[in-house]
Amino acid sequence: MVLATLVAVRGSSARDPGAAFAVSDRDELVGAIGGGCVEAALVEEAREIFRSGRARTLAYQVSEREAADLGIRCGGEMTILLDSLEAGYCAEVERTRDEIVAHALRLDGEAIGARMAIYAERCYGTLGDPNLDRALAARARELPLREAAEIDLEGARIFLAPKRVAPHLYLFGALDFAAATIDVAHVLGYVVTLCDARAAFATKERFPNADRIVVGWPHEFLASAPIDERSAIVSFTHDEKFDVPLLLAAVRSRAGYVGALGSRTTHAHRIAALREAGMTDAELSRLCAPVGLDIGARTPEETALAVLAEIVAVERGRSGGSLSRGTGAIRGRTLA
Repeated sequence: MVLATLVAVRGSSARDPGAAFAVSDRDELVGAIGGGCVEAALVEEAREIFRSGRARTLAYQVSEREAADLGIRCGGEMTILLDSLEAGYCAEVERTRDEIVAHALRLDGEAIGARMAIYAERCYGTLGDPNLDRALAARARELPLREAAEIDLEGARIFLAPKRVAPHLYLFGALDFAAATIDVAHVLGYVVTLCDARAAFATKERFPNADRIVVGWPHEFLASAPIDERSAIVSFTHDEKFDVPLLLAAVRSRAGYVGALGSRTTHAHRIAALREAGMTDAELSRLCAPVGLDIGARTPEETALAVLAEIVAVERGRSGGSLSRGTGAIRGRTLA
């Protein structure tokens, strides 16, 4: 297999550094770097790598017309490294992927294309120099990057990509809306926890795709749940005895998104109850309710689409309006 890794971008690009595209010796294709035009050229480049066995970098220009087709503002330049991917390295990384801190890729010299997986206390692979390996491992562990980037270290050019940690989505209320939201959230790469105080409702049989199911009072579970700025919390409970303590805890957490399902009438009663419980105007402003973008959703599946779309929009700092009525950049900011 030949792996093409996007290591640098100048101007606009359909993908961020770290995106990858793989070509097998039987022309099987996995992944993406551009919108199709780049990949077609990379298939031919991969065949040359199969013949020569030597890694190389490629600077690929995206024309303004190609950029328009990809939905980006203007043409740009992508730097891509192509190298052979060894089966042994792939097997080790797959076996230990939960332990990895970062991936490193050498971009220059005789060791171009060399790879190293960095763990908390060891490394697998080498970039061609033991001193460089040690220095890079120490840097990756002590000063972890939030996003992939090219760095210079010990006179070498290295592409360092931190392991991306999947964001958490916490759903409360074991309803059909939660089941549909779990399915969509998995496609987007969320780790999903479902919590409900009713043991008969919160079962693996009813929610087979949930990563975790918790039977307990929502606010009590939330008090010990791992939450950061990329976490999202959504209440489907429709019951003030669950909703009020849950939403109080949620808006006072580090979560980047807090939402609650319900009609506008239900939400008006909810706001009154939350104010009575001590929620401030600033805290209320963090609450997205009724939850979801305005797409006219009726079914659980359509509601799940509206909810997840709003979560992504909030995380990326966008309004969620129609692109056809806007004038700004189509692609949102890069997320860590």
